Amino acid sequence: MAGIALIARQAGHRVTGCDAGVYPPMSTQLEHAGIDVVQGYGAEQLDLTPDLWVIGNVVTRGNPLMEALLDAGEPYISGPQWLAEQVLRGKQVLAVAGTHGKTTTASMTAWLLESAGMQPGFLIGGMPENFGVSARLTDSPLFVIEADEYDTAFFDKRSKFIHYRSHIVVLNNLEFDHADIFPDLAAIETQFHHLVRTIPRSGWIVANGADAAITRVLRRGCWTPVDRFAVADDWAVGEVSADGFEVLREGAPVGRVQWSLLGEHNRLNALAAVAAAARAGVAPPEAIAALGRFRGVKRRMEMRGAVNGITVYDDFAHHPTAIATTLAGLRARVGPSARILAVLEPRSNTMKLGVMKDALAASLADADLAFCYTADLGWDAAAVLQPLGAKARCEPDFASLLDLLVTTARAGDQVLIMSNGGFNGIHDKLLARLRSQQTGAR
Repeated sequence: MAGIALIARQAGHRVTGCDAGVYPPMSTQLEHAGIDVVQGYGAEQLDLTPDLWVIGNVVTRGNPLMEALLDAGEPYISGPQWLAEQVLRGKQVLAVAGTHGKTTTASMTAWLLESAGMQPGFLIGGMPENFGVSARLTDSPLFVIEADEYDTAFFDKRSKFIHYRSHIVVLNNLEFDHADIFPDLAAIETQFHHLVRTIPRSGWIVANGADAAITRVLRRGCWTPVDRFAVADDWAVGEVSADGFEVLREGAPVGRVQWSLLGEHNRLNALAAVAAAARAGVAPPEAIAALGRFRGVKRRMEMRGAVNGITVYDDFAHHPTAIATTLAGLRARVGPSARILAVLEPRSNTMKLGVMKDALAASLADADLAFCYTADLGWDAAAVLQPLGAKARCEPDFASLLDLLVTTARAGDQVLIMSNGGFNGIHDKLLARLRSQQTGAR
């Protein structure tokens, strides 16, 4: 919704917004754009008298402002529908969908198009470092969008990506998630097939050929040409080294990506981005060279600082698969001797429901110590993490968790903080405490 607000502002509208608990980097970019954000959902905001209320999917019936809007007969529309009608109509939409890697792959793809001089518009759920904003509107016919399967609004239960009428679609991977709205993986596969049904035969699908769920989705019916990645007979990863990897197409080398990003997941994200950009007109060698200048995304293994040899990272991982993948990538970078302290806030609706809890201990196996913030958690995290033994610590009090981290961390440690929220600003608070400790020691 912050990105949609930025695009509406660029389109010339006066824009205000409201939310609860807004935090950086989204709050910062809204402030820089001159967009006022009201904390909370008070009915008094009706006094703003806007021409249109654009509603995000966090708003439910019972929300005081929404109830007031309905009673007053105010005009409203969902964010995805407004975007589709006011911005995407007439654009060639390049959408990136999947359980994991949407933000990074969409950011990579937008950067590849930008590097080729195409100046795409985009709407991404994070902030690509190469752009410094999560969304922009341009005159280009190309628009890159992170296409989420979450529902659209309380009054429109279709997945958001159904609205976008995409021309090129990346299907990155598919696992069970969003347990608050989907009963099982099959239900999510149905929504993905609804997306497939909207892609024209003149478009392209870039699909993870090694993902069984994506394969099942396409077998239900596909009317669009398909490029596949992660398979030997199409786009594949070749030789991997510490500073990059080789890109293969039908077994033949196309080029070598030189970068410092971590993990197999990012190599597959890169393959998908190169394949999608190729269908938008970017020559693969040019795209591969541009990936070497890709600077990553805020909150995706973002190094927030280092104090006295202790390095603190921020990552958005909140699904067990993403947690395990992120930890594996960091372990590959720092080696077996460095200690990794994993700090987890199980904040997503799926994690709070405990649907994924049985996979949590295994996902943290690459950490030397695991700290779980258990405030407002409806299940017994200590019991769930018991297989980790003394490696795991559960703490319901934030101040106590911070104290524990400060006293535990030592020179050479890698502190990986994982949450899909603001986590009470733990990153800056931890770094400040470590600096204070360092000053006191002197």
